Amino acid sequence: MRRKLCLVLFAAVLLATFAVRAPSQDKPVTPPAASATAAPASGARAEFLNELAYYEHRFTHLAEAVPADKYAWRPAEGVRSIGDVNMHVVAANYNLARALGTPPPAGLDMKALMANAGDKVKVVSSLQDSFAHLRSAILAIKDSDLDNAQKIFGQQTTVRGAFILITGQLGEHLGQSIAYARQNGIVPPWTEEHQKQEAAKPKQ
Repeated sequence: MRRKLCLVLFAAVLLATFAVRAPSQDKPVTPPAASATAAPASGARAEFLNELAYYEHRFTHLAEAVPADKYAWRPAEGVRSIGDVNMHVVAANYNLARALGTPPPAGLDMKALMANAGDKVKVVSSLQDSFAHLRSAILAIKDSDLDNAQKIFGQQTTVRGAFILITGQLGEHLGQSIAYARQNGIVPPWTEEHQKQEAAKPKQ
């Protein structure tokens, strides 16, 4: 029974991951106005920041769509729960920012943060804060540093290469979160909106 559940979940993750970049009507997340560094208009950092906004929108809106009592749900014993996956992304955002040269906010207690995995309100807030922090780390990088050596996820690459690896990691966990939601009968908000738009179109 567990093997069958794992196979179904794995298939759902694969489908969700490949579908994640499908065109949508999502509104981009607007970076905080308080940012001290102006966002680049073009180049690798601008492209990565656009991807980061995409993932922030999807993660936070899906987290908001999941009922609070489902945050402890997990597909099998020993596997991350819905809340755990979101907080794993939060922790990764802070750790990736650190790897790129921006330390976590003063006083941030990562263990205490991870203990909030079952609290929907805190999870959504933590996602927003962590994406804002990672965005600030990217803004602090100079375009002249993009080809500098960078070690991330145990791999030796460049700062520019790190951007690609980070989007891969975000895509993997977004696909996982979508599969978890679908297993619980939750339609991703962007899919639900698209379905409503299609239903509202005049039938020919």
